[in-house]
Amino acid sequence: MLSKLSLMMAAVMLLAACGTKKNTVKKESHLPKAETEAELLKNYELSNLNFHTFSGRAKANVKVGKESHNATVNIRMDRDKAIWISVTALLGIEAARVYITPDSVKIMNKIHGEYIAQPFSYLERYTNRGISFRMLQDILVGNMTIDMLRTDQLQVATSTDDVQVIGIKDGLTFHYGVNHANRPFALNLIELGKSQKLEATYSEFADISGYNFPQRFTLNIEGAGTTVSADMLYNRTEFNSAVEMPFTIPARYKEIK
Repeated sequence: MLSKLSLMMAAVMLLAACGTKKNTVKKESHLPKAETEAELLKNYELSNLNFHTFSGRAKANVKVGKESHNATVNIRMDRDKAIWISVTALLGIEAARVYITPDSVKIMNKIHGEYIAQPFSYLERYTNRGISFRMLQDILVGNMTIDMLRTDQLQVATSTDDVQVIGIKDGLTFHYGVNHANRPFALNLIELGKSQKLEATYSEFADISGYNFPQRFTLNIEGAGTTVSADMLYNRTEFNSAVEMPFTIPARYKEIK
């Protein structure tokens, strides 16, 4: 079993959120379904953050069950290739480090001298079946996963305040709340027939080097017999600069199966 700190890390690396959820949609779109979907895909894809690398640092409060932890989280991404995360606890002590690729997940619990090396599907323990590397990447920066929107089970509803996009694909029901800048302020994922769910919200959007980036997010995950929530606020972000992702497991560390 992972320690609670490692569980906390697994939650933080799925970050994604901010703001508050909007009210129930007021009216459905009157555009033809095919035209609505085509416009959605085009507009949302153009509004997504199109970057090569990302580096960010955030202050975070993470709750695992009834326990609460404050930490500094550093996230680095080499788009479509790797995600690197470091969590520093009080007194500047690095508590955990994570390295994720499309094929694998590696987590070092530096407090207890333990590590995990698993296939990417390991993340399904804490989120939902069907979560892909691309989807995780999108969640981390507040993008909409366009491939998920390509489904014949898609509904769109609009109001004067926002747009609600709801659908089903690959055994997952998804619900995006989208603002007038075509950027998501909320995401809900639920696996069909399961109790596991992921809820994320995004807020405090700011222009970072030309990118409309949500500087604050909250995340709630229910699954694996526990509830995890995270509230993160970025104080430093950078796009398209060289990033380093050091991840070397010391020989003395014990592998947790």
